[in-house]
Amino acid sequence: MDERIQIDDPTPAGIAGAIARLITSGELRAGDRLPTVRELSAQLGVSPATVSHGWRALAQAGLVVSRGRSGTFVTGGGAEPAPSRTDGMTRGATAARLDLSLGTPDPALLPEIGSILSRLALNAETTDYHQAPVVPELGRLLQADWPTGSGALTVVDGAMDAIVRSLHAVVRFGDRVIVEDPTFPYILDYLESIGAQLIPVTMDEEGVLPDEFARAVATGAGAAVLQPRAQNPTGASMSADRAEELAAILRRADQRCLIIEDDHSGPVVPAADISIGRLLPDRVLHARSYSKSHGPDLRIAALSGPQDIIERIVATRVLGPGWTPRILQRLLYEMLRDDTVTRTVEHACTQYQLRRHALADALRHHGVSLAEGQGLNVWIPVTDERNALIHLAANGIRVAPGGPFFVADRGHPHAVRVTSAPLTEGIDDVAAVLAVAAGPRQSEYFSLDQGSGSAR
Repeated sequence: MDERIQIDDPTPAGIAGAIARLITSGELRAGDRLPTVRELSAQLGVSPATVSHGWRALAQAGLVVSRGRSGTFVTGGGAEPAPSRTDGMTRGATAARLDLSLGTPDPALLPEIGSILSRLALNAETTDYHQAPVVPELGRLLQADWPTGSGALTVVDGAMDAIVRSLHAVVRFGDRVIVEDPTFPYILDYLESIGAQLIPVTMDEEGVLPDEFARAVATGAGAAVLQPRAQNPTGASMSADRAEELAAILRRADQRCLIIEDDHSGPVVPAADISIGRLLPDRVLHARSYSKSHGPDLRIAALSGPQDIIERIVATRVLGPGWTPRILQRLLYEMLRDDTVTRTVEHACTQYQLRRHALADALRHHGVSLAEGQGLNVWIPVTDERNALIHLAANGIRVAPGGPFFVADRGHPHAVRVTSAPLTEGIDDVAAVLAVAAGPRQSEYFSLDQGSGSAR
């Protein structure tokens, strides 16, 4: 038995916490072999399952790796930089009793599409390469309630496809690009992959801070990526007043800065559909996704913007997929004008907000206060992110680490992103575990199996 390993708290969280501290301090180094489950359980007088649960928590945090019969080894505590932020979010992933890390909609709240699919056979356009890339009826329906004054609109394969194609059209290697800090890790990964220089801007509950945004624009930034509704991860939504302030800054700027807006949750967010594009239509590309509201596998988002940029995006798609399948566009068109689907989406919007509020209220009851927000996720500040992840994993809960959402590798606030969308019951129990994870006393272990308020 390794004499360095001394464990005072023989619970899964206590075991994982002790090992994590040894790795952080350097007493355990990359490549060191840990005791077997049988060895440690015998020494501590606990069941092998208790030790295994602690080992799984460490693996989920990326601190150890199992190599089968060879044993379990220290990985180095994540000292080596991950190839990407999104890899950092999934590395070491293990099965969890409750996975709140994914940011995805509740399948039970999505519209049923079987009856609508049966109506498509007579209208499906599956035989012609040469029709317009956007089904005309869908284009007119989308434009009817679109939040910008942009003259051109196309349909692409989801929100991230819209953002990537927009950035590809307007950003070149070395260009400065303004981003919210924190923001969606895939956006940061893509910008870095194309050689953009990231200019982070912090936020409050109404969006990016105007003074910081003005300073960022003054650096000569050529583009900015903003999320006007239910910002991922914070849940902040841009107010009309904030949009006016940002538009005024853009008007005064010496250099033209193009805004790319990512409305990733669209109809399942109760916030008003605010866009700077209503004020500056020639400077805004606005994307609205229907994945979270109507179904992730539809892979459909609408993208509007200045005519010349949209035409450029449509032209480059000819060299790849060509267009978003018109049968899927027809399906979305039928869903958008179906009363039953509309009521289902409205119900989902209400449920997501109720679940988010319920979790926020329960967290406040346990001493954790959150900023106001909307959408499918809750952003929770924590004292120590790694310890929080270990504690939650030891309790069978998986969340998204906050680090990958920030521009800087280190020095940022510690936080975790929790997807509240799947929480239909046991919310107070979950909040109690999250509250312990958020605070400094990470060695405390709260068991979901023991019900609300139980700690040991």
